Amino acid sequence: MALSRLVDDAKVETREPSHSVLEDAFLRTGLSKADPNRNGRPIGKAKRLRGVLHWAMDNDPDSGGRLAALIISLIKGCGGFRDSSPNFVGKEAIADATEAFRADGFSLGSDGDLRPVVLESLSGKGMTEALQAYVRRAQRGAEDAALLAGTSKDLVEATAAHVLTERFGAYPTTANFPTLLGQAFVALGLCVDPNAAASPQDRIDASLYALACATNALRNKQGVGHGRPFPASVNTDEARNAIAGMGIVASRLLMRL
Repeated sequence: MALSRLVDDAKVETREPSHSVLEDAFLRTGLSKADPNRNGRPIGKAKRLRGVLHWAMDNDPDSGGRLAALIISLIKGCGGFRDSSPNFVGKEAIADATEAFRADGFSLGSDGDLRPVVLESLSGKGMTEALQAYVRRAQRGAEDAALLAGTSKDLVEATAAHVLTERFGAYPTTANFPTLLGQAFVALGLCVDPNAAASPQDRIDASLYALACATNALRNKQGVGHGRPFPASVNTDEARNAIAGMGIVASRLLMRL
């Protein structure tokens, strides 16, 4: 909805990006098949973009994400974020889009600069909210949620470090992943040893700890912060399951915190 408002020119003089530019964007991201204009009934740009994005949310979220980033780039290139431009989309529409992107772990600047939230600049409640946004993306299987932009940590490691910082003011920067995560679990009163489990929830928590350690071992340690979060030998389904698992573990820690 927020993205469609950025191209809506129903109540103003026609402005860029044009229908043909939108059509090219759909083609470049492989979403032409979802274009409502294909049925021959002309509709406005906002409704057209909204229809494609709705389809992508349900059927091809990766392509939908590429389209969202491309649309922002096109609007920026047309001067849509510059208030002196005839293509300016309006302060209210930009503010709405900024809020929508922030809820999903992205920062949209007033100049149209779109980038993932850099966690090193956050702390406290702001860090918790940013991690929750990445958790939601991870639970949907989004690969870019597995490797947090601007940091050398993966989602679970960043969450464990945040838990220890909130509880004790700092975290051991030299600790390996199992140790760091184990300390976070203990700090929150969560079980890590299935042999010490006193309840079904304890067994679940111990299984989550084991899941996180296994997923961390599976991850590709080369080029952290870039490209694929897993080696090429891990197929797409396995990677999505692992990423969703990271989201479950991180969510458990944040809810307990």
